[in-house]
Amino acid sequence: MARVSAKSAIIRTYKYKLYYTKRLRHIDTTIDIAGIIYNHCIALHKRYYKFYGKHLNKYKLQKHLTKLKKLSKYVYWKKVPSQAIQDITDRIDKAYKLFWRNKKQGIKSSIPTFKKIKSYKSYTLKQAGYRIEGNVIWLGGYKFKFWLSRPIEGKIKTITVKRDNIGNFFICIALEQEPKNYTASGKIVGIDFGLKTFLTLSDATQIEAAPRYYLAYLKKLKKLQRSLSKKQKGSNNYKRAKKALARLHIKIANTRKDYFHKLANQIAKPYQFVVIEDLNIKAMQRLWGKKISDYAFSEFVNILEYKTNLIKIDRYYPSSKTCSKCGYVLDKLDLKTRKWRCPKCDTLHDRDVNAAINICRVEASALGIGEVRPAIIGIPA
Repeated sequence: MARVSAKSAIIRTYKYKLYYTKRLRHIDTTIDIAGIIYNHCIALHKRYYKFYGKHLNKYKLQKHLTKLKKLSKYVYWKKVPSQAIQDITDRIDKAYKLFWRNKKQGIKSSIPTFKKIKSYKSYTLKQAGYRIEGNVIWLGGYKFKFWLSRPIEGKIKTITVKRDNIGNFFICIALEQEPKNYTASGKIVGIDFGLKTFLTLSDATQIEAAPRYYLAYLKKLKKLQRSLSKKQKGSNNYKRAKKALARLHIKIANTRKDYFHKLANQIAKPYQFVVIEDLNIKAMQRLWGKKISDYAFSEFVNILEYKTNLIKIDRYYPSSKTCSKCGYVLDKLDLKTRKWRCPKCDTLHDRDVNAAINICRVEASALGIGEVRPAIIGIPA
């Protein structure tokens, strides 16, 4: 069960958009070269794995790359900061360690693979290679302005330089900050996720099904995809059609994110603690497919975790089948059953409200807040 520490510092990442200038082509080139270095590292790892059956030590790999940069063939690699190259080797090393751990546990997994250069989107700097003054950042000897949409407060841990599919560039600044002072109301709320009703709170508040933004734009997406398929690959018309499609995907993602932030603010304002079940998103996707991807539960949970004291309880806890009044647990409860009557105390329950109350009660007991008795326990007979 995950809990938020009240004392330890936290890492928050803020995204800032760079002003458009011709100098951005230098960042674009740097990211391309970072992608080439990434693929070179993957090739070395694959060769090493083929001969020795284990992954290459990252420190040996870093020394090897340092020697390669001195050769005339690879001298252009020097455009990528050394810390960015170290970050590439670190990420590949972590991916291989995860592969070996999963293999030992019998979990199906695959080793890291090559990426298309234009699909490679970023590089990361940790302690050097940049300088920030106000809304100006120096990268690779070039000065860039960015929209300072919020103040940079805290110790800078990393800076990631990113590009998207439509030619926009961003810097993502990871800051070490003191924990946010959440609402000291002492109030706790349980939340149950659903498909017909997006959220059901333990105070019986129900948030109707979230807008399915992908479905809303599906007709337009299909039109743009058909238009793209008719263009000659590599032509200017193809590039324009591809950019129009990417722009629409970004619009869908941003519209959904805006809705989630507003909804999370609505929940965070009155409650100090928010309790949810640890959702098994992959299993839900197997059952309901694109609908789950469109609702984007994981994205909403991440935003909620940033804005509140979020606590997750065991996903196997029978929240829907347990009577919130007397504690009786049903043997079975069909997914189609939206209301059920407790055979022990004869209380009629709304499935989602009952689940939210039980989720809230479990963690309220663990936190020592005491017995949680919302205004609506069940639907009167």
